[in-house]
Amino acid sequence: MILEPLIPAPDGALPGELLTELTALYASNHVFHALSGDFPDPHDIRPEQVAAALADELAVPGAEVLVARSEGRVVGIGITLDRHPDPADTDPWIGLLMVDAGQQRKGHGREFVGKIEERFRGDGREGVRLAVLEGNEAGLAFWGSLGYEVIDHRHDLEAGRPCAVLRKPLA
Repeated sequence: MILEPLIPAPDGALPGELLTELTALYASNHVFHALSGDFPDPHDIRPEQVAAALADELAVPGAEVLVARSEGRVVGIGITLDRHPDPADTDPWIGLLMVDAGQQRKGHGREFVGKIEERFRGDGREGVRLAVLEGNEAGLAFWGSLGYEVIDHRHDLEAGRPCAVLRKPLA
């Protein structure tokens, strides 16, 4: 698996072929999007919606969007934050990790997370956090299987949705 930072063109546009692949990846995860409410119709996710969502993510200071490829094909997308907006929380965060629904249960998610953790460990970070939306039992089970533990319950900052906050030490 290769991770590539998503870097838009100077005008903010994403390459057409990549945007098509990312839109297909997002659209394949309609169950998650129905839970999150991030798109008006989780069964009809459009390229312009994905482009706008990614532009919003890239505008956040300290955010990085990573595209995961396996055998040349986009299999996942991850969004990381070098730190939470709360100054008391010094851990980096995984803001999103999504694997193409047709490629799930093949080890891509586990490998993707491992590579993200390696990057943070290489930066000397001691732990990593993330939030799982309430009702996302599959997500909670996935992260738990990777050693993440629930440390808090609160609402996300963006949309006020109830979440479980998980953390994993990196030492």
